[in-house]
Order: sequence, then C-alpha cells, then structure tokens
Amino acid sequence: MASSAQDLGPVLDKDGVRLTVDDAIATVTLTNPAKRNAQSPALWRALTEAGRLLPGSVRVVVLRGEGKSFSAGLDRQMFTPEGIEGEPSFIDLARRDDAALDATIAAYQEAFTWWRRNDIVSIAAVQGHAIGAGFQLALACDLRVVADDVQFAMRETSLGLVPDLTGTHPLVALVGYARALEICATGRFVTAEESVATGLANVAVPASDLDAATQDLAAALLSAPRDAVIETKALLRSATTHPYDTQRAAERAAQSRRLRALSHLDD
Repeated sequence: MASSAQDLGPVLDKDGVRLTVDDAIATVTLTNPAKRNAQSPALWRALTEAGRLLPGSVRVVVLRGEGKSFSAGLDRQMFTPEGIEGEPSFIDLARRDDAALDATIAAYQEAFTWWRRNDIVSIAAVQGHAIGAGFQLALACDLRVVADDVQFAMRETSLGLVPDLTGTHPLVALVGYARALEICATGRFVTAEESVATGLANVAVPASDLDAATQDLAAALLSAPRDAVIETKALLRSATTHPYDTQRAAERAAQSRRLRALSHLDD
C-alpha cells in the first residue's frame, strides 16, 4: 500500500503544535497536555506556520488538543511581571507605542485567521476546557464538534482585558449580541448542551466518540466537489455582510462559474 503523507511523519512539530497531512485532510494538534495546551506567542507563531505549510491537496483541516482539555487559554506565565522568557511581557507590550502594539497583536491574530480561508473547511474537535484564547481558537474554525464534557468560557473581561484573538465576530454571528455579551461579561461556562442549542457547536458526542465523529464529518465534507464547496463557503461568509441584492448578484456570479466549469466551457 502506498504511504500517505502522514506515514512520512509530521509536516510541522514545534512549540506545542503538530501538523500532519493525509491526502485531503490535515490535522493540527495542540501537543502540550501537561499544561492543558496553554497558549503562548511561540504557539501562535507555530499555528501561523502550519497554515502556510498546508499542501494544496488539503480540503479539510481538523484542529484538536491532546489530553483532557482542548486549550485552557493563555499560559499563566504571561500574566507574571517577567512574562515568558524571550517574549514581551504584558508590561512590555503596554509600554509600546500605538503602532507597535497594534502590529504585535495583529501578528498574534494571524494564528486565528487562516482557518476561515475559502479553500478549506476547518473543524475544531473540542473536549474539556476551551477557555479564553482556547475558546477563540475553537471559534476560529468553521465548524465545532464537542465532547459532552466541554466547557467554553471567555475569561478575558474578568481579567480586565478583552477578547482580541478574532473571537468576537464569530461569537456574535453564532449566538447573537445579547448572549455573546452575557457570556463575555460574566465569564461563565457554556456547556455542550447549550453550545449545540445556541449554534455554537454543530454536534455534541460522548468524549470517547469525539475523534470518530470529527472524522465522519470530515469525510462527509469531502463528498461534494471541491470547487462547489469553495464557492458555497464564500457565499455563506459574504451573506452576513452583503445587502440582499448584492448577495443575489454574488449567487448568480458563482453559479455562472460553476455552470461553465461543469460544461467545460472554461477549458
């Protein structure tokens, strides 16, 4: 049997992030279960690199965390005066001018943005705690499959901060403004049952079935022609911001491209 890319070893394995590729499915795994996959700037740089290293064959990206928790949020050492060795502390960041501070946070955000690319569909498989940055990383993906023990929480506000890792836009889009505000301002836990009921998660399964359910969803996503999925994802993303008539025009344009492609008129 021919070897797959996954048989040849990981494409990336550094700073708590491992990327493996098996034909059309890539898996990004957070690999520091001893610290509940706590996040740091080094991890964010590795996540950004993983996005850049995706082969063109990949259609679905699965994001998962090893151990009992998906990600418990920021590495607590970032909250200490000295911070993480080799990285700017919160005090260092606060001392930067507006442009430098903005550029630093923008670089951190890159780890959370590429999951929304139209040429892939991303699935977060979430178990245990997904807190703060962990919650926002799950929100960065298109779809979420959760274990029945999942506990989402946005704790930034409780710490005097705000969610700044691209989580506010998808959270409001999924659950609405009022519920999003309540979740963020109180920092409370959102359970598996509530996450499915509010649209935050697509499905909840027993923890022992999480990997299998995620793989089943990934396989189902591969059943439709790739270009049709790409065009459909682009349409659905634009539907939240386009006026009705603009969206109608976008649908017509996309369907015209599909009809010509299927008729081989673009050859």
